[in-house]
Amino acid sequence: MSSREEHLVELVDDAGRARGQTTVAAAHQPPGRLHRAFSVLLVDPDGQVLLQRRAAVKTRFPLRWANSCCGHPRPGEPLADAANQRLREELGTGPVELTEVGVYVYYAEDPATGRVEFEYDHVLKGEFRPGAPLLPDPDEVAELRWAEPAALEADLELDPRSYAPWLGGVVNRLLRPSGPTSDAPGQAVTPSGSSADDAAERSGGR
Repeated sequence: MSSREEHLVELVDDAGRARGQTTVAAAHQPPGRLHRAFSVLLVDPDGQVLLQRRAAVKTRFPLRWANSCCGHPRPGEPLADAANQRLREELGTGPVELTEVGVYVYYAEDPATGRVEFEYDHVLKGEFRPGAPLLPDPDEVAELRWAEPAALEADLELDPRSYAPWLGGVVNRLLRPSGPTSDAPGQAVTPSGSSADDAAERSGGR
Protein backbone atom coordinates (compact mmCIF):
# COMPACT_ATOMS: atom_id res chain seq x y z
CA MET A 1 0.00 0.00 0.00
CA SER A 2 2.74 2.49 0.93
CA SER A 3 4.62 2.10 -2.38
CA ARG A 4 1.47 2.99 -4.31
CA GLU A 5 1.37 6.31 -2.46
CA GLU A 6 4.62 7.21 -4.23
CA HIS A 7 3.25 6.56 -7.74
CA LEU A 8 2.88 9.60 -9.97
CA VAL A 9 -0.53 11.01 -10.91
CA GLU A 10 -1.43 13.54 -13.58
CA LEU A 11 -2.55 16.96 -12.35
CA VAL A 12 -5.30 18.52 -14.48
CA ASP A 13 -7.39 21.66 -14.76
CA ASP A 14 -11.20 21.78 -14.56
CA ALA A 15 -11.43 20.79 -18.24
CA GLY A 16 -9.22 17.72 -17.78
CA ARG A 17 -6.14 19.18 -19.47
CA ALA A 18 -2.81 17.95 -18.09
CA ARG A 19 -1.07 20.49 -15.86
CA GLY A 20 1.85 18.58 -14.37
CA GLN A 21 2.31 15.67 -12.01
CA THR A 22 2.83 14.77 -8.37
CA THR A 23 2.70 11.70 -6.15
CA VAL A 24 -0.49 10.01 -4.99
CA ALA A 25 0.36 10.95 -1.40
CA ALA A 26 0.91 14.63 -2.20
CA ALA A 27 -2.24 14.91 -4.33
CA HIS A 28 -4.37 13.69 -1.42
CA GLN A 29 -2.96 15.93 1.29
CA PRO A 30 -5.19 18.88 2.27
CA PRO A 31 -6.30 21.00 0.52
CA GLY A 32 -5.95 18.48 -2.32
CA ARG A 33 -4.75 18.88 -5.90
CA LEU A 34 -7.04 18.13 -8.83
CA HIS A 35 -5.80 15.03 -10.64
CA ARG A 36 -6.97 12.41 -13.12
CA ALA A 37 -8.59 9.25 -11.79
CA PHE A 38 -10.88 6.47 -12.96
CA SER A 39 -13.71 4.48 -11.41
CA VAL A 40 -14.67 1.11 -12.88
CA LEU A 41 -18.09 -0.52 -12.54
CA LEU A 42 -18.30 -4.14 -13.63
CA VAL A 43 -21.83 -5.01 -14.80
CA ASP A 44 -23.15 -8.56 -15.13
CA PRO A 45 -25.63 -9.72 -17.82
CA ASP A 46 -28.55 -9.07 -15.43
CA GLY A 47 -27.50 -5.43 -14.98
CA GLN A 48 -26.16 -5.80 -11.46
CA VAL A 49 -22.96 -3.98 -10.52
CA LEU A 50 -20.07 -5.34 -8.49
CA LEU A 51 -19.26 -3.37 -5.33
CA GLN A 52 -16.22 -3.72 -3.12
CA ARG A 53 -15.89 -2.75 0.51
CA ARG A 54 -12.57 -0.98 0.80
CA ALA A 55 -10.00 -2.67 3.06
CA ALA A 56 -9.32 -1.30 6.54
CA VAL A 57 -5.76 -0.35 5.57
CA LYS A 58 -6.86 2.05 2.83
CA THR A 59 -5.61 5.60 3.42
CA ARG A 60 -8.87 7.15 2.16
CA PHE A 61 -12.37 6.09 3.18
CA PRO A 62 -11.49 2.63 4.56
CA LEU A 63 -14.31 0.13 5.07
CA ARG A 64 -16.70 2.11 2.87
CA TRP A 65 -18.54 0.42 0.00
CA ALA A 66 -17.36 1.64 -3.39
CA ASN A 67 -17.47 0.68 -7.07
CA SER A 68 -15.67 -2.35 -8.47
CA CYS A 69 -12.26 -0.67 -8.46
CA CYS A 70 -10.65 2.77 -8.62
CA GLY A 71 -7.26 4.14 -9.44
CA HIS A 72 -5.09 6.75 -11.09
CA PRO A 73 -3.44 6.46 -14.49
CA ARG A 74 0.20 7.47 -14.50
CA PRO A 75 0.91 10.62 -16.50
CA GLY A 76 0.19 9.86 -20.17
CA GLU A 77 -0.99 6.28 -19.49
CA PRO A 78 -4.12 5.13 -21.38
CA LEU A 79 -7.12 4.83 -19.06
CA ALA A 80 -8.02 1.31 -20.22
CA ASP A 81 -4.50 0.03 -19.52
CA ALA A 82 -4.43 1.53 -16.04
CA ALA A 83 -7.95 0.34 -15.19
CA ASN A 84 -7.33 -3.23 -16.32
CA GLN A 85 -4.15 -3.33 -14.28
CA ARG A 86 -6.11 -2.31 -11.17
CA LEU A 87 -8.82 -4.87 -11.92
CA ARG A 88 -6.12 -7.51 -11.97
CA GLU A 89 -4.41 -6.23 -8.82
CA GLU A 90 -7.51 -5.61 -6.71
CA LEU A 91 -9.93 -8.27 -7.94
CA GLY A 92 -7.80 -10.83 -9.79
CA THR A 93 -9.95 -10.50 -12.89
CA GLY A 94 -9.84 -9.08 -16.41
CA PRO A 95 -8.85 -7.79 -18.78
CA VAL A 96 -12.25 -6.52 -19.86
CA GLU A 97 -13.41 -4.14 -22.55
CA LEU A 98 -14.17 -0.78 -20.96
CA THR A 99 -16.49 1.99 -22.11
CA GLU A 100 -16.31 5.51 -20.71
CA VAL A 101 -19.83 6.59 -19.71
CA GLY A 102 -19.00 10.01 -18.34
CA VAL A 103 -16.72 12.09 -16.18
CA TYR A 104 -17.18 14.39 -13.20
CA VAL A 105 -15.11 16.39 -10.76
CA TYR A 106 -15.62 15.84 -7.06
CA TYR A 107 -14.08 16.91 -3.79
CA ALA A 108 -14.34 14.94 -0.53
CA GLU A 109 -12.56 15.12 2.80
CA ASP A 110 -12.13 11.93 4.83
CA PRO A 111 -12.86 12.79 8.48
CA ALA A 112 -11.26 9.52 9.63
CA THR A 113 -7.86 9.90 7.96
CA GLY A 114 -7.62 13.60 7.12
CA ARG A 115 -6.91 12.85 3.45
CA VAL A 116 -8.64 14.59 0.56
CA GLU A 117 -10.07 13.35 -2.74
CA PHE A 118 -10.09 16.03 -5.46
CA GLU A 119 -10.45 14.15 -8.70
CA TYR A 120 -11.31 14.46 -12.35
CA ASP A 121 -12.91 11.04 -12.45
CA HIS A 122 -13.45 9.04 -15.66
CA VAL A 123 -16.28 6.53 -15.09
CA LEU A 124 -15.67 3.26 -16.95
CA LYS A 125 -18.17 0.46 -17.49
CA GLY A 126 -16.97 -3.10 -18.00
CA GLU A 127 -18.99 -6.17 -18.94
CA PHE A 128 -18.44 -8.96 -16.40
CA ARG A 129 -18.53 -12.44 -17.88
CA PRO A 130 -20.29 -15.05 -15.70
CA GLY A 131 -17.72 -17.50 -14.46
CA ALA A 132 -14.83 -15.07 -14.69
CA PRO A 133 -12.50 -15.36 -11.68
CA LEU A 134 -12.79 -12.98 -8.75
CA LEU A 135 -9.81 -13.24 -6.41
CA PRO A 136 -9.83 -10.04 -4.33
CA ASP A 137 -6.62 -8.93 -2.65
CA PRO A 138 -7.39 -8.66 1.10
CA ASP A 139 -5.04 -5.66 1.36
CA GLU A 140 -7.34 -3.85 -1.08
CA VAL A 141 -10.80 -5.37 -0.62
CA ALA A 142 -12.61 -6.36 2.57
CA GLU A 143 -15.60 -7.96 0.81
CA LEU A 144 -17.61 -7.97 -2.41
CA ARG A 145 -21.30 -7.89 -3.27
CA TRP A 146 -23.57 -7.39 -6.26
CA ALA A 147 -26.22 -4.66 -6.30
CA GLU A 148 -29.01 -3.48 -8.58
CA PRO A 149 -28.06 0.09 -9.63
CA ALA A 150 -31.41 1.83 -9.02
CA ALA A 151 -31.75 0.22 -5.58
CA LEU A 152 -28.15 1.17 -4.82
CA GLU A 153 -28.84 4.77 -5.79
CA ALA A 154 -31.77 4.84 -3.35
CA ASP A 155 -29.68 3.35 -0.55
CA LEU A 156 -26.97 5.95 -1.13
CA GLU A 157 -29.56 8.58 -0.22
CA LEU A 158 -30.64 6.72 2.92
CA ASP A 159 -27.25 5.64 4.26
CA PRO A 160 -24.47 7.73 2.67
CA ARG A 161 -21.90 7.05 5.40
CA SER A 162 -21.74 3.38 4.42
CA TYR A 163 -20.44 4.35 0.98
CA ALA A 164 -17.45 6.14 -0.49
CA PRO A 165 -18.50 9.71 -1.35
CA TRP A 166 -17.71 9.32 -5.06
CA LEU A 167 -19.94 6.28 -5.57
CA GLY A 168 -23.10 8.32 -6.09
CA GLY A 169 -21.55 10.13 -9.04
CA VAL A 170 -20.25 6.88 -10.51
CA VAL A 171 -23.68 5.23 -10.35
CA ASN A 172 -25.28 8.39 -11.73
CA ARG A 173 -23.03 8.23 -14.80
CA LEU A 174 -23.83 4.56 -15.29
CA LEU A 175 -27.59 5.17 -15.19
CA ARG A 176 -27.41 8.44 -17.14
CA PRO A 177 -24.38 8.13 -19.42
CA SER A 178 -22.97 11.17 -21.14
CA GLY A 179 -20.47 9.27 -23.24
CA PRO A 180 -16.70 9.76 -23.66
CA THR A 181 -15.36 13.19 -22.85
CA SER A 182 -12.00 13.13 -24.62
CA ASP A 183 -13.08 15.91 -26.99
CA ALA A 184 -15.10 18.01 -24.56
CA PRO A 185 -14.43 19.65 -21.20
CA GLY A 186 -15.71 17.84 -18.14
CA GLN A 187 -18.32 19.54 -15.99
CA ALA A 188 -17.86 19.85 -12.26
CA VAL A 189 -20.95 18.53 -10.53
CA THR A 190 -22.07 17.26 -7.17
CA PRO A 191 -22.25 13.44 -7.33
CA SER A 192 -25.91 12.45 -7.18
CA GLY A 193 -26.68 10.19 -4.25
CA SER A 194 -23.41 10.89 -2.44
CA SER A 195 -22.90 12.60 0.88
CA ALA A 196 -22.97 16.09 -0.64
CA ASP A 197 -24.89 17.47 2.33
CA ASP A 198 -22.41 16.10 4.84
CA ALA A 199 -20.13 19.05 5.54
CA ALA A 200 -17.55 16.89 7.31
CA GLU A 201 -16.95 14.95 4.12
CA ARG A 202 -17.66 17.53 1.43
CA SER A 203 -16.50 20.90 2.68
CA GLY A 204 -16.66 23.16 -0.35
CA GLY A 205 -17.98 20.22 -2.35
CA ARG A 206 -18.07 20.32 -6.12
